[in-house]
Amino acid sequence: MSAGATETAAGAPHGATVENVSVLVPIGNGSEEIETVTIQDVLVRAGAKVTVASVMPELVCTMSRGLKVQADVLIEDVKNETFDMIILPGGMPGAENLQKSTVLKSMLEAQNQRKARIGAICAAPAVVLAAHGLLNDHKATCFPAAHFLEKLPHPVDEDDTPVVVSENFTTSRGPGTAMNFALSLVEQVFGSAKALELAGTMMVDPNESW
Repeated sequence: MSAGATETAAGAPHGATVENVSVLVPIGNGSEEIETVTIQDVLVRAGAKVTVASVMPELVCTMSRGLKVQADVLIEDVKNETFDMIILPGGMPGAENLQKSTVLKSMLEAQNQRKARIGAICAAPAVVLAAHGLLNDHKATCFPAAHFLEKLPHPVDEDDTPVVVSENFTTSRGPGTAMNFALSLVEQVFGSAKALELAGTMMVDPNESW
């Protein structure tokens, strides 16, 4: 637990309790399905209220491997709402579609101004967060391809570091680290006991890094 993470902060977001943590998961055509579903599933198991929002003109998005996922809302429907966490799945061209959303960009900038939690995995740290200048002062990881890593101002590219936490930002590498990523988010907000409880019920080795 927490191995490889930096500057980790635990506890419920400011103004929230563990009973009412709200999470926004934006998706678009080409988002990675394992990451999308793992983020949503694990955070719901922890007790968070998760809203999946499409950045496309329609609710149903075709994921990177063809799976169709129906979002709860369009991103425009929640543009004036605040969330305790905004968590971005990766995948291509899904991350590019997230990056093109002006509504999501504004929400991410406002989220960061509040120092509220932002997470991204796979291509999303490089293609979305770095592109919007949100990682200029933060270490981060992403999918370990040179064309993504070179976009990060302070890249972390280590096989034994699946998740990097820097202040209010949490980043991770790809589909194979999605469970580590989601459990790290749970640990930060709901505490290590809840993360260990969920790891046990999902048959995840508690010695794995998250």
